[in-house]
Order: sequence, then structure tokens, then C-alpha cells
Amino acid sequence: MVSKSYLIVGSGLFGSIFASEAAKKGNQVKVIEKRDHVAGNVYTKEIDGIQVHQYGAHIFHTSNKEIWEYINQFAEFNRYTNSPVANYNGEIYNLPFNMNTFSKLWGVTTPAEAQEKIDEQKAVLNGKKPENLEEQAISLIGTDIYQKLIKGYTEKQWGQKATELPAFIIRRLPVRLTYDNNYFNDTYQGIPIGGYTQIIEKMLDNPLIEVETGIDFFDKKDEYLAKYDKIIFTGMIDQFFNYELGELQYRSLNFETEEMNIDNYQGNAVVNYTDAETPYTRVIEHKHFEFGKSDKNKTIVTREYPADWKRGDEPYYPVNNSKNNELYKKYKKLSQTVPNVLFGGRLGQYRYYDMHQVIQSALNSAHAEFGE
Repeated sequence: MVSKSYLIVGSGLFGSIFASEAAKKGNQVKVIEKRDHVAGNVYTKEIDGIQVHQYGAHIFHTSNKEIWEYINQFAEFNRYTNSPVANYNGEIYNLPFNMNTFSKLWGVTTPAEAQEKIDEQKAVLNGKKPENLEEQAISLIGTDIYQKLIKGYTEKQWGQKATELPAFIIRRLPVRLTYDNNYFNDTYQGIPIGGYTQIIEKMLDNPLIEVETGIDFFDKKDEYLAKYDKIIFTGMIDQFFNYELGELQYRSLNFETEEMNIDNYQGNAVVNYTDAETPYTRVIEHKHFEFGKSDKNKTIVTREYPADWKRGDEPYYPVNNSKNNELYKKYKKLSQTVPNVLFGGRLGQYRYYDMHQVIQSALNSAHAEFGE
């Protein structure tokens, strides 16, 4: 195979995996990153002996053994299990919705009692086909859980009323008639010991890969397009085309991180605030991802505030309603006019990927490019 020159725009999971695979095949690779560090949104930074997830909680989970073995090449994972807690105006509930939740809410003790209560509350819809998120949620879990644990959180997350959001956003809800607080059903789950940044650094540790941070692709877009055989672009696809078909919609996030001189702030890694009045959606206490490991009497917490996205803001996830998905299809068709550019990742492919899905997508793209 003839060696080619590749420019990778963005050093998150998609870009770094593609860079790694390209270099393994003997290609020259340059990675440019707009931020002053690699790793994209999975970046972790050690503070007070704690691996702080700088851009929101990242909990790795998958049922795909190949993906699990692939990521384990780069780090050893602990046995962390995601068991978030919901705080509704000071009332504490277990997530996902399970017998612990139902027992606290209704005083029930058996699955049959819980199911009877759910069915009774779902009946308010009188068999009507759900036309929005509110009706969809009630059709799945009833009115009490919707009001206390879904409505406020979801409206903060999306910046819209639940009655104005499409039903498909929550086609399924994790409901368990067992006393099991494990949020994910996946076979494999954990957090890398020593954080995520090391994983990306190892992927990019190849003499054929050059990495530059603090570089904005758009400052020299035309020059890059002319210079490299192929470009892997993991930014916003609409920005690449200068929004010429219109703006896709994204949600942004603001993070407020606080260092505290105490050992334990909230007793759990993730606490969701499901009332409408609390302005943030969740609080992350990072040390609990590593079972309390940290410097003595230190902890770091991060409050996560959803925000409307506008140009210049950091886009965190796409708003995949029908209007945006139709616009994305037009951008995808437009991307065929630049055959030497491959669009990847959440922003390039306008999809709400979890980490294991990004890895699968990046490996699929690399295999299509270089063969197995």
C-alpha cells in the first residue's frame, strides 16, 4: 500500500483511533486540536490525586467483547458500576427506576405491587398514542415518576417543555422490577485507572504521528485541503461547509468545578437534580469513580449546567429531532463533493454516540480505508 498523508482534525476518540490505525499502516499522520490538550471530551486531569472528568462524566460500558478488548490495550479498567442517585427537592431516589425507587415512592415491596401502580397511572392516557415526550414517559412509567424524576431534568437538559419535545427521545426507559441500581445492562463497565487522557496519548504515541494543540483548522482550511491526501474531520459538519445549508442545532454545557477540603461531599459519583428549580442537571463527585481514592480530606465536584448553543460555544451533543436530521442528510449529501474528507464522531456524523459507539465507528472507518 502506498503511504498517504492524513490530517486528523480533533484528538478525541474518533480522531485518535483513526490516527493510530493510519500510522500502523505506515501513513504519515498529523493531528491538530483546537484545545490546548488532546483527548477531546474524554480528557481527564489529575487534581488532588483525583482524575477529574473535565467535560462531564464518562463511564465506559459495552457488551461488545472486541471493543472492550480494544480499549483495554491502552489502560486497565476498574470495576466501577454506574448507579446514579436522583435528588428531587431533597427527596433521594435510586436510578434507574427499580424496586428501590418504587418502594421509596409508593411503599410497595413486591414487583407485582409496583407493576400494578405503574399500570394504574399509565391509564390516565386512556390508550392514546403518545404525541410528545410527556405522554411517552407517562405511557412507560406513569405520572408520579414522570413528575418527580423525568420532567424537570429533561426540560433543563433540552431547554424545552416536555410537551414540545418529540416522543422518540425516550422510546425506552430503564425500568426494572428488581432491586438493582446498575444503570447499564452491558456486560462490561468501568473507568480507566489513571484516567482517559493516557488512553489517547498511547494511541497517538507513534513516530509517524505529529500532534499540535491550540490549532484551529478553519484558520488554514484551504491550505490543509490542498496539502493532505485525506482529512478526517471530527468537528461540526455544518461549520465545515460554513453553514451554507443552515445551522444544525446542538446543546452546550457549562461546568462549574469546585475543590473542597472535605473527604466526601455527596456519597456518590453522580447525583441528578430532577426538580425544575435547581439550575444544574447533575453534580459529579469525581473521587467516587475511583472508590474514594484521593489526597487526604480533598474532593472535587462539578455541577453541570445545560445551555443553548450558539456559534462560538462548545457543542456537546446534537439535537436529533426530525428537522435537524433532515438538514443533516443534506449536509451528508453535500459532503460527497469533498471525497478526500471523512466526517466522523458525534459532530461530524451528527449522532449522539456513547464512547463504545464512537470506537466502533472509528474502527469501521479505518477498516474501510485500510482493510482489516
